[in-house]
Amino acid sequence: MPAQRLKKFLDDNMVAYTVIEHPATFTSQETAASAHVHGRNFAKTVMVTVGGELAMVVLPAHRKLFLERLRKLTGRWDVELATERQFKDAFPDCEVGAMPPFGQLYGMKVYVDGELAAADSITFNAGTHDEAIQMAYVDFRRLVAPIEADLHDQLPANA
Repeated sequence: MPAQRLKKFLDDNMVAYTVIEHPATFTSQETAASAHVHGRNFAKTVMVTVGGELAMVVLPAHRKLFLERLRKLTGRWDVELATERQFKDAFPDCEVGAMPPFGQLYGMKVYVDGELAAADSITFNAGTHDEAIQMAYVDFRRLVAPIEADLHDQLPANA
């Protein structure tokens, strides 16, 4: 079952979404394949710290975060990848590493890569390693109000 906080939020906002059950997976590319979603439409959540505060960066499954772009966007040079130890307690209703890209539910900013922002739909982990949620990107944008920018490296993650 999707994270209760997320499900309630989507239902309270009357958003149309589909829950996709799939075999347990632990990487975004595996999850995209298992859920039968193209990697460019599957959103992986990368946890970072910006000035010591946790934030989410949401990228297509096949891309890598280019930290320098996020540093320029935020105007901060103390932007780093967060360790699991730093973020695991921030998502009490989620399995570690399966958090959905709804930072406002957990008190953090969300940055979304422009490649995802141009998509019609977005699919992401639903708080577990065996469920994903698919919804229209316009609904995601309206609910999350993410900061959108090109944040990925030029080469796909699997290159």
